[in-house]
Order: sequence, then structure tokens, then C-alpha cells
Amino acid sequence: MAEISLYRPFPAEEVPGWNFETDVAVIGFGAAGACAAIEAADADARVMLFERNSGSGGASGLSGGEIYVGGGGGTDAQRAAGFDDSTKDFTAYLKAAGGPCADEAKCEVYGREALSHYAWLKAQGVPYRGNYLPGKHIEPTDDSTLIWSGSEAAAPFCDIAKPAPRGHVIQHMGWGGGRPLVDILEAAARARGVEVVTDARAVALVQDGTRIVGVVVRIDNANRFVRAAHGVVLATGGFVFNEAMRRKYCPDTFKLNDPIGDKDDGAGIELGVGAGGDAIHMEQFFTTCPWTMPESHAYGVFVNIQGQRFINEDCYHGRVSRCAVDQPGGKVYLLLDNAHFVQPMDFARMSIAGTGETWDEVESELGMPAGTLSATMAVYNEHARDGRDPLFGKRSPILTPLDQGPFVALELDFQASYFSFFTLGGLRTSAKGEVLDRAGMAIPGLFAAGRCTSGLPAWGHGYSSGLSLADCTFFGRYAGRSAAAPGGN
Repeated sequence: MAEISLYRPFPAEEVPGWNFETDVAVIGFGAAGACAAIEAADADARVMLFERNSGSGGASGLSGGEIYVGGGGGTDAQRAAGFDDSTKDFTAYLKAAGGPCADEAKCEVYGREALSHYAWLKAQGVPYRGNYLPGKHIEPTDDSTLIWSGSEAAAPFCDIAKPAPRGHVIQHMGWGGGRPLVDILEAAARARGVEVVTDARAVALVQDGTRIVGVVVRIDNANRFVRAAHGVVLATGGFVFNEAMRRKYCPDTFKLNDPIGDKDDGAGIELGVGAGGDAIHMEQFFTTCPWTMPESHAYGVFVNIQGQRFINEDCYHGRVSRCAVDQPGGKVYLLLDNAHFVQPMDFARMSIAGTGETWDEVESELGMPAGTLSATMAVYNEHARDGRDPLFGKRSPILTPLDQGPFVALELDFQASYFSFFTLGGLRTSAKGEVLDRAGMAIPGLFAAGRCTSGLPAWGHGYSSGLSLADCTFFGRYAGRSAAAPGGN
């Protein structure tokens, strides 16, 4: 018998017997897998969903439950708050946020259909309070809906697309709205008759000629063969917990120590590549340090160990953090004056590295050469008083001089401070959810969605909160719909 392996499909002619038979087999029970299962079932396909854990969740269940939505003139929450968000601006921002990794086809289709997707989510029972929460927030601490969740109002993005807040958070008190979001999607899938098998780990795909016709899952320490007459959908997450894959594809993540996810070991990516799929943008990752907690710290200035600014600090906290990790020396400093400093949150693990009555004194305490940091702050303050930032384009109201002593430098050490991170690269897929090979051709019978693919959140330097759940729920639906079609692709 052929070897059971993640790295090459098992030949169908050697299957000793099918333990399960279905039309569509979905692998992974996070938001992407749940949405794929719902759409496949709505297309009258028999659907089985296999999850390696004992229940649903995945990385989606650990998230804040925030989905990036806009366009079409705006959602109900956007319009109520006075924001007119055109499809043109929304799509342009999606492409800018994807940077050099942007999948323009996916940006276009999501830009056109995001409002209908928002309505679909509501139809599944996802609740939204509908109000707008101004200011800079990582997540609402109450049950508010609409927040600024990206770099929409910051350069260069605000010059590309008219700014609007687009983070839509499930109605849920406090952090952690991802868990109730997945619960709602799970209930919707089960109500449609989707058969869920837990404690079942995918270990190989099954191939007949060039077509994927099933999957091998490990249940109770035994291999079970699943025939999927129409297709297999991979919804297995990224590879943040696979050190070998990270060293091979994404070594910069080893600067950091706080991976986030749920058994994201890259298995789905390996399965897809083994079947001929193309893994793209595997070097990309998201990271953030909660430096905007408290919110007054958003008014600070970042410098590297050379005392130089490197970013307009009014952009998304994750973009600032990702650009920080590119800096030399393993750490950066957040500079604040007495008007804006508040003791940082303990879990951020940010320490006070220097203080002084003047920026020259702070510079000296940090051991920087005279005339480095102090010159940076002199230039910054001079122009901030005039409402300008000619170097990086920081804008009001975040742009403000830091001239009310005493002054402080908070140290953000990449190894010691809390820099959470996860991977963004994955299988190349079409906007329909088909896994593509290196020639751009669909692999028959194989589909994928979520973080095991490279989707809307493709570029760590342009990530916006809500893009991952937008991507996995929307393209999860497309993958399920495509897989359910008779004969698949």
C-alpha cells in the first residue's frame, strides 16, 4: 500500500474501502469551514465536516469577531454614522492594503459583494448593535459595532481611497467575539444537516488520476478513508505553530515570541502543495504590540535604536508594529510627553527605558549619540505645531507636538514585549475558492479558504483588523459553493 502522507496524495485505486461517503468534505471547523459547509449544504450537497479538535473554533474562535465590510454606499452602521463608503473607495483600499501581494480579482469581487455578505451573515443570526465607536481601538470593550480598524485615515491610504471606518464587530460585551461568531455559524451548519466528525485529523488527500476524490483522516489512531464525490475544501488555518515551515518560509517571525492561533501547523498548505498547489507569499506575517492601550499612547512618536522615526504613527497599530520589526537592533522606542503618558498595560510587557526633563536627557539615558533623538524630536515638534509632518505625512488629530515635559521613552523589545503574530501566506486560490497550480490552473476537486490560503489579508504591512474574518467567511462560502457543484471543478 502507498504511504499515507501530507506531502503526496494517496492513490484512489489503493483505497481498501471507503469508511465515509459524501459529496463535499470540509476539513477544519473554524469560520471558513463553517461557511463552506453552509453554502455547500444550501446547494443541496451532502456535506461532512472533519475537525481535528473536539469542537469548532480554530483561530476564528480566538479572534475578536470583527469583519471588514464596506462599499455600496456603506453598511447601515456606516450610513447611520454619516460615512458614505463607495465600492470604488472600498475596493481601492483593499488593493492598497494588499500591497505588492494583493489579489486584485479577490479584491474586486469582495468589493462588489461585501454588503450582500454582511446581509448573509445577519441572516445566519450574527447580531450587530449598529452604532459607531470613534477613536483608536484594538477591539471595543462594549458591544459596539463600527470602528476604525485599519489605516484608512492615514497616509498613503487616505490619498488612495476616501477614508471610512469598516471594522464591523459582532454584538458581544468585551473582547473575544470570535467565539460566539463561530457558535452561530456552527449552529447554522448543523441546522442544514451537515455531519460533523470531531477528533479527526486530515493526514492525506486521495487522488484519482488528476482529480482529488477524497481525504484520509485519522480517528481513534486509525486511518479512515473519506470519499468526496464533488470535492474537498481545506480550511485548516496557517502555519504559525510549524517551526520547520516558519524557518523555511517566514524566518523573520523568529524575532518574536507570541504566536497566536489554534493548532495552525500548516497541514492544509502541505496537503495542497502535495497535490500540485502553489503556495504564495509565504514570507508574509501579521504582528502587533498593543501600544495604543491606553489610547493616549496613539499620539506618541516611534523611533528606532538610532533615534530615527520610521512610520507615520497615526496608521493602524499592526502596520506600525510590523514596520517596527523591520528596524535594526531588536527593539524600538515609543516616545511620549507628560500630557499623553499613562502606565502601559501589564500584558504588553513594555518597559520604561528612559526619562528626562528634555529630549536631550532622554537621548542620553538611552545611550544614543548626542543630537540624534533630540534632533528627531526638534524637527517633529516644529512641524507638528504647524499641523504638518513633511517626513511621513502623519495627520491631525493624532499629529500633535510632544513638548510638555517630563518625557519618557517606552521600550518595545521584539523578544520580551508582547508582539503577537500569525502567518499570512498560503495556497494560491481563485476567487471561486479553487486551489491553483503554478500555471494558474485549478486542481480538480480541491478547494480552500481562510488562512491556509493567501487572500485579502496578504501583506503584513497593510493588514487591517477584520480582513481575516472577511476573507475566510466570504471565500469560505465561495469554496463551499464551488465544491458542491456536480463534478466540482
